[in-house]
Amino acid sequence: MSSKIHKATVKQADVNYVGSITIDEDLMDRVGLWPREKVLVVSNTSGSRLETYAIPGERGSGVINMNGAAAHLIKAGEEIIIIGFELVDRPIAARQILVDKDNRYVRDL
Repeated sequence: MSSKIHKATVKQADVNYVGSITIDEDLMDRVGLWPREKVLVVSNTSGSRLETYAIPGERGSGVINMNGAAAHLIKAGEEIIIIGFELVDRPIAARQILVDKDNRYVRDL
């Protein structure tokens, strides 16, 4: 694990949008996620788990949206964890943050 956004709230789930997860670009920067980076999304609400890729959303908007087929598994209002991974040949310190119900940065974990 190289990055984690903990306790984010899904604001929208749109099965008709081209797939992935949209994440406020400020949050992506804070944990070091790259556009189109593969992420694991875990729902604390339903227990669903899926892999997709990150799309940057509007900075400062708090947007966390499930798009495409992923929206069938994780719905608006669910609390999720977004986890990024990095393949390395040495231990790394993960950048982890906690966000509030509006997906605003609270603190580092």
